[in-house]
Amino acid sequence: MYKLFLVCTLLFSISTHAYTTDPEKNADKTGTIFGKVLDAKLNQPLPYVNIIIKNTKGAILTGGISSDDGSFKIEKVVEGDIIISIQYIGYKTFNKNITIGKGNYRVNLGNILLEAEAEGLDAITVIAETSSIQQKVDRKIITIGKDLAATGTASELMVGIPSVSVDAQTGDISLRGNQNVRVMVDGKLSNIPTAQLLKQIPSTAIKSVELITNPSAKYNPEGMSGIINIVLHKNTMVGFNGNISTTLSHEREAKFNSAINLNYRTGKFNVYTNYSNNIAKNANNGHVFRPENNSEQFFEFLTNRKSHLFKVGVDVYINDKNTISLFTNQNIAENGIISRTQAIFNNNNAFNQSQRLFADGKNNSSQYNLDYKLDFKKDGHNIELEVDHNIFDEDNPVDYMIFLGNQNDYQDFNDTDRVRTTVNLDYVNPLSDTSKLELGLQARLFNTDIDFVSTGETFNNSGILAPTPSTAFDYTRDIYSAYATFSKNFDKWTYQIGLRAEHVNVDALALQTDVISNITTPIEFNNDYFEVYPSAFFTYKPSEKNSYQLSYSRRVDRPGIGQVNPIKEWSTPLVSSFGNQSLEPQFTNSLELNYTRNLKDRKGSVTAGVFYRSISDEINRALFIDRSDVTSGRVILTHDNFDDTSAYGVEVSTNYRPTKWWSINGSFDFYSQTQKGIAESLNAPIETATVSNIVTDVDEVDNVAWNLKMFNNFKASKKISLTAFAFYRGQNQNIQFDIDPMFFINLGARVSFAQGRGSFNLNFNDIFNTMHFSGEGVKPYQQDVFFNWESHTVSTGLSYRFGGGKYRAKSRKRRDNNEKSGGGGFM
Repeated sequence: MYKLFLVCTLLFSISTHAYTTDPEKNADKTGTIFGKVLDAKLNQPLPYVNIIIKNTKGAILTGGISSDDGSFKIEKVVEGDIIISIQYIGYKTFNKNITIGKGNYRVNLGNILLEAEAEGLDAITVIAETSSIQQKVDRKIITIGKDLAATGTASELMVGIPSVSVDAQTGDISLRGNQNVRVMVDGKLSNIPTAQLLKQIPSTAIKSVELITNPSAKYNPEGMSGIINIVLHKNTMVGFNGNISTTLSHEREAKFNSAINLNYRTGKFNVYTNYSNNIAKNANNGHVFRPENNSEQFFEFLTNRKSHLFKVGVDVYINDKNTISLFTNQNIAENGIISRTQAIFNNNNAFNQSQRLFADGKNNSSQYNLDYKLDFKKDGHNIELEVDHNIFDEDNPVDYMIFLGNQNDYQDFNDTDRVRTTVNLDYVNPLSDTSKLELGLQARLFNTDIDFVSTGETFNNSGILAPTPSTAFDYTRDIYSAYATFSKNFDKWTYQIGLRAEHVNVDALALQTDVISNITTPIEFNNDYFEVYPSAFFTYKPSEKNSYQLSYSRRVDRPGIGQVNPIKEWSTPLVSSFGNQSLEPQFTNSLELNYTRNLKDRKGSVTAGVFYRSISDEINRALFIDRSDVTSGRVILTHDNFDDTSAYGVEVSTNYRPTKWWSINGSFDFYSQTQKGIAESLNAPIETATVSNIVTDVDEVDNVAWNLKMFNNFKASKKISLTAFAFYRGQNQNIQFDIDPMFFINLGARVSFAQGRGSFNLNFNDIFNTMHFSGEGVKPYQQDVFFNWESHTVSTGLSYRFGGGKYRAKSRKRRDNNEKSGGGGFM
């Protein structure tokens, strides 16, 4: 049954172009068949049910699948006598004979009640052997097969996703070379830092990754380069079900993560609980050489991360029209860091510095979510209210031990309290079979308080060491918005237009207190603005093999709390990192054109696209000369608004199966971005330079970069598969750095057991140990940079699914996502 379901799913999902040549059916007129599939016992909608249209000889003419609310509509059904066959795993097949012809071109089958099979089925989540890429109206969907799912964590899986890059040291995500991207899980944001969250989610828990590079007005407009939405597997089985997974990897230090998901579903209730963890040590090192003053900096870092994520939730199906869902996420994390940094001045040893850093940060994050949905009589007509409340607190003491230099040992103390509340009210009304209206209101209330105290000293504006001021930073940002979208399809065309209006109020206050005089200096920043964000999508599908899409949207990237926090984030002998309290939001206008071609003989598809972005007040990393200590070469690492920029690019991705045992997922992206900004340099030797020698230049760089990814899956037998993944990132540059190319190759193997319920993975990453960061800095000082980390790892993974029952379905909307999902998700 399991193998049959895989074959049927593959066949029926693409059968819309598998027409059988029959001269008796080549009439000019065609019909439409529609209806809704329900569970006969539970009276609940069944999604993803196969609807098959056959002629009287049994040949397949066309077909489709039901949507999340159980409804389906099959268009362009040829005239004549046909058989409608509705099939779903775990249920008896429904067959009905009808005639398409004069007076009967629109056939409404009404509610079709499927009865469950007499015998239960094992709770096996059906996962394809290989990953696939699909272009939808407003997003690209990468369905995760067993090949990519064997990688370990979500952070590692993202490396193989087209257009996505992962910073191997920090875990930060970028889309099309830009880190200004929103990352969500099942359509929801989390207070947990993105890099930390992705290291906790097992790759086996991920169903698909959605790249929404040009979101419509329905979506929150944050994220200049778009939205990455991670969709997790949902349990659709009645009774008790679950799965467990674990991964262990090692190079110099051990890294471990595991997860267990439990679900119990009855007719009126669905109760679920999930737990995952990430326990890992990571070692990395770096070297920076500055030829101007013949100095070298050496960095050694050892991070020790321990995080635990718990989720408990319940869905209550009051009746066919009313559903209430509640869940809570609780995350406990410890982030320890031990580092050693040295600055060696070969021309003057008096400037030599050496320090060790010990950080022992702890943070707790809580999320509470309530969702109520009311379905009206008409299919797809509903209103939904969601309230989401997040609390985050962090205590991050840092000890600095000074071995060389003109400072004494000292401690920094950072305490953070953060609260975010989001209220959504969404209304959907299908005005007709071909048009839909969506309206919504949203309030996002955000506040954070950060307190900083230090026992150390810093250079003041006169270049004299003085006690570090204590700082209290209060930041509030409230956003109120409304949106409307209208979509319509006719014949081969579909369009969607939308508009979102937002009012934003930002109030920031930093209170810096001098330790000696006890005088407090307030630094205020306020920003109150109103903006509108239009969007438009047009799709043209002349045939089942070809489709085109043109889209436009306006986006904003509001500064994150880490980018505006004026309190020192970290410090080394020659570099200190601060936020910029006066940072302004950046806006972008984005235009995209995409084309998708389904290959002959169902061997895959190719998607190609071009995009253009016009960006104003770009937010980017910036290095400035430390005015308090010019002669030592100290710099301040922060964020700043640069001048207007533009970017354009080309992307090509494909999934192709040359043979039954070999499949390929590949992608190539090329982008160019013009960057304009302020860069600083010195017009005198660094040893004798003063503040007056700092020169401010307006630089412009045309950065051209490209990435190539190639994932190969080889099926050695029914139970064994092998994988090979290659990645190459070309040379690129920004205002301050020229970055060298980087490449690596990963190999893996997967063995399934227990009739597909379990799997064992073995992976060897970066087999040639070539993955590192290197480049040449040009502003504010010339410097050669090299950083290396643990990428040459061996990892093993084990996963197992258990439980039993019959399939049923219950859909619940994921915020910021047009798709729907059942309860019991990982996040």
